[in-house]
Amino acid sequence: MSRITGLRVRDIRFPTSREHDGSDAMNPAPDYSAAYVEITTDAADGLTGSAFVFTIGRGNEVQEAAIAALRGHVVGRDAEAVLADMGGMWRALVHDSQLRWLGPEKGVMHMAIGAVVNALWDLRAKRAGQPLWALLADMSPRELVDLVDFRYLTDAITPADALALLEQAVPLRAERRRTLEQIGYPAYTTTPGWLGYDDEKLVRLCREAVDEGFTQIKLKVGGDVDEDIRRMGIARDVVGPDIRIAIDANQRWDVDEAVAWIDRLRPFDVAWVEEPTSPDDVLAHAEIARRIAPIPVATGEHMANRVIAKQLIQAEAMSVLQIDATRVAGVNENLAILLLAAKHGVRVCPHAGGVGLCEAVQHLSMFDAVALSGALDDRCIEYVDHLHEHFVTPVDVHDGRYWPPTAPGGGTEMLAGSLDTFSYPDGPVWATDTAVDPMRDAVRVA
Repeated sequence: MSRITGLRVRDIRFPTSREHDGSDAMNPAPDYSAAYVEITTDAADGLTGSAFVFTIGRGNEVQEAAIAALRGHVVGRDAEAVLADMGGMWRALVHDSQLRWLGPEKGVMHMAIGAVVNALWDLRAKRAGQPLWALLADMSPRELVDLVDFRYLTDAITPADALALLEQAVPLRAERRRTLEQIGYPAYTTTPGWLGYDDEKLVRLCREAVDEGFTQIKLKVGGDVDEDIRRMGIARDVVGPDIRIAIDANQRWDVDEAVAWIDRLRPFDVAWVEEPTSPDDVLAHAEIARRIAPIPVATGEHMANRVIAKQLIQAEAMSVLQIDATRVAGVNENLAILLLAAKHGVRVCPHAGGVGLCEAVQHLSMFDAVALSGALDDRCIEYVDHLHEHFVTPVDVHDGRYWPPTAPGGGTEMLAGSLDTFSYPDGPVWATDTAVDPMRDAVRVA
């Protein structure tokens, strides 16, 4: 038997705002950041579970504090018992009445729980010697159903429904896994599309995306409609008629504004419109979806929990569901969302525009491809070419596809040197910065 002996959390920030990487209509100067957690045990194997919550800079210290507040729920527990009952661990954290009051089941504390849950999954997969996607895909349907909390979901999916979906896939798992390993998982790239890039960089990155085998790119929009029309025209001329171009407004518009803006971009053959309005406004998404059809609405990266996912599906408010690896309460809740999507026939194309999100979310999509929906042709995972070099097992994306990771774990462990260099505010990158954020010490963790 081993015990969990530590939960360490660090504020890690990358100065991506200096090159306008990640810039969009709502977030003009993001610094890609991670409230990074490491869970240790006294086991002889020395393995550590690692995960994070993605943020874009200021406020990362608040997320760090929320994760640190969970130490008492984790440290000192029997590691084997926790890892053997990840459904029970999820419920113990999410249903803690005092923590729950801070949400319930949304916001900073819910994401903090997700980081701890994901770190435990990383540790479990490392102990099993498997990549997380394969560990999940090898679990029995009953084990998978037991991971999910169906409270608030049973009007859309019941445990029996979920069990039936998973059982139907069991005879197909081996062939699906061979297919995944042979052809990879489709990707699309947002690398050309950041709003702060000049025309020369937009053109160069669009050409590179086509040369690298991507069949879809995404551009940020929502700052100025005439400028969006101009940039879309440049991109369409560069990539040609056969490459799909999605657009992402990052919550910029009200309903009528969204419809009018999208109508002006319609001639460019828009693949989907992402986050056209507030992520919490299910009815506004539904109205926009109705009025801009057949252009699909995509949303979900800021989706607070599985309940919002259910409502978006029930209201036919989107056609493309974009799960995020660190927005909800970890692997367990994302499994619930994948089950909802599979039950109702909704496409899932994850959000991965941020540090480490590509590394993390690929495991969820690959599990889905093997053990749940089996879909590949109408799915794609977002890819951005930023910061992968800081991870122990960076993604393998080539020929426009993600290739299944083989290293044990969830892909969320960062290199020790990167953690030290980009630690905020005392790492070398920040300690010598002449433009230090005056709000950086608003909340610090002892």
